[in-house]
Amino acid sequence: MEWKRGPVIGRGSYATVSVATTTTGDLIAVKSTKLSTSESLQKEQHFLSQLSSKYIIKYMGFDVDYDDNKPMYNLFMEYAVDGTISDVITKQGGSLDESVIRSYTHQILLGLDHLHCNNLVHCDIKCRNLLVCKDGVKIGDLGCAKLAENGEATTSQLSGTPVFMAPEVARGEEQGFPADVWALGCSVIEMATGSNPWPEMNDPVSALYRIGFSGDIPEFPKWLPDEGKDFLAKCLKTDVKERWTIKELLQHPFVSNMNSGPETRRSPTSTLDQSFWESLSVSEPTQEPAQMVDFSGESPLERIRQLAEATPSCLPNWEDEEDWITVRRYRIDEMDADDGDLDYTELFSFSNSIVEVDEELESSVSEEDFGIFEHPLVSRVHDFNLIINDNFLKIRNPSVMLLDLYLSSLTFY
Repeated sequence: MEWKRGPVIGRGSYATVSVATTTTGDLIAVKSTKLSTSESLQKEQHFLSQLSSKYIIKYMGFDVDYDDNKPMYNLFMEYAVDGTISDVITKQGGSLDESVIRSYTHQILLGLDHLHCNNLVHCDIKCRNLLVCKDGVKIGDLGCAKLAENGEATTSQLSGTPVFMAPEVARGEEQGFPADVWALGCSVIEMATGSNPWPEMNDPVSALYRIGFSGDIPEFPKWLPDEGKDFLAKCLKTDVKERWTIKELLQHPFVSNMNSGPETRRSPTSTLDQSFWESLSVSEPTQEPAQMVDFSGESPLERIRQLAEATPSCLPNWEDEEDWITVRRYRIDEMDADDGDLDYTELFSFSNSIVEVDEELESSVSEEDFGIFEHPLVSRVHDFNLIINDNFLKIRNPSVMLLDLYLSSLTFY
């Protein structure tokens, strides 16, 4: 296959990934390393060439060429247009929505099921090795994969990323299919939080010791629904025998009920109040359906006539005080609403008190800080009398207010 190398899009522990263009104009991914150190890449080529699943990155061949007179081993694979799940997490602001996590997890499970059915343990499942292609999520980077003879866990040369390793792997005992299940649980946490499952552990040796011998498991994201937390609990069993298999997890409600509709994710205002907001349970008040007057197909004049003749049930009760809600009570209550001549003395007294409070507040802050308050104070004081005068007159004459509202709505028809 003739191809032309493009820019580097990724670097691993033993190879570099570049985007390349074929003679037909197709984009492919090329994973390259020096031929002298290409054992892992050749092993990956061997495994990929034996697999055929839409949930495993597609194998497209290999070759050996020269770069500065040094032989290079090149593995050709399908190009993931959206990069890795880690890239998607970054683009989405640090985490993925619940519905996306459910979908991605389901596809990863199907890919792992294909690997395990072919006696392959991936050994390094994490978001950086899970690729997002046009037709879905696919498992990539089989450089650490191992063949499990007759499904038995391997005990030779354990490998992977420390913070994604299962306890039995961290202790150096074995690495089998259950280790991939543990790493999948860690990857779900990564999708939900944007960080590895042990973000407080910076030293790989300390991380391995804690994972292997403390009995601790990673903290579950608090915003995940109960189904998600139960799914993680099944993946992150410290006892290998209690950990669910891939086929069992495929039946779990977290991935099998994806069409039931995701719950609303609530974001905390800080990292400290997540549990507080989740503990709140606020019931939505029942609302009576609004009664509407049908104006469809009528002229503006006819609409006004119908509005004026509408039944009382369609209009607010301006006479009954029980229909009114006191929002804020000031000395305005002392005014005689039945008197034809309105006394604005109390209104001006109240607005002047606002000005005095504002002036006192202005004198108590520095010139540098005052910019924060400048706009709301000035606008509120400047417009206060106009707002009071205009709206109070409209309250006294509901028909004027209703007509204003209606005329302003005509621009939307």
